[in-house]
Amino acid sequence: MINEEIRDREVRLIDENGEQLGVMSTQQALQLAEERGLDLAKIQPSAVPPVCKLLDYDKYRYEQAKRERENRKNQRVVDIKEVQLSATIEENDVNTKAKMAIRFLENGDKVKVSIRFRGRQITHSEIGLKVMQDFAERCKDVSMVERRPLLDGRNMIMILAPKAIKASFAERKAKRENAASKETKE
Repeated sequence: MINEEIRDREVRLIDENGEQLGVMSTQQALQLAEERGLDLAKIQPSAVPPVCKLLDYDKYRYEQAKRERENRKNQRVVDIKEVQLSATIEENDVNTKAKMAIRFLENGDKVKVSIRFRGRQITHSEIGLKVMQDFAERCKDVSMVERRPLLDGRNMIMILAPKAIKASFAERKAKRENAASKETKE
């Protein structure tokens, strides 16, 4: 709430430099804000009396939007990629699926590993568990098990997450761009 929207009888006022001016009526605070060419903004409505601050509200909103844009620019959405195995999968197929999962994990995505048991395979779910554990072992250099293998109906599901990488996504992106710009100069 700003300026005339504030309906409280009295407020605790803080000036633009962060110094407390004390408790005063809302009318006096509005008058002081008008004299200084600033807005009166309620920053702590739950306090008794509510805390208000003198500030340039348009500049405040602009800086807040700028911070949000900067935060959005540096964030990365983690996708969940799925790799499907079977209880009777062959060695070469496991290797191929493991390579694919490692590529997903290196890109920063999580991997959902699932096995669907068909027919009477469900009675031997320990075979599927061994396949899952073997798969997790093959990917252990770049991943950690976020959710251990659990049987959910006819499916067994495990989730692998990438190991913490010291460089952030933004740092790796900047490094790739620098390398690309050096190549174009040569």
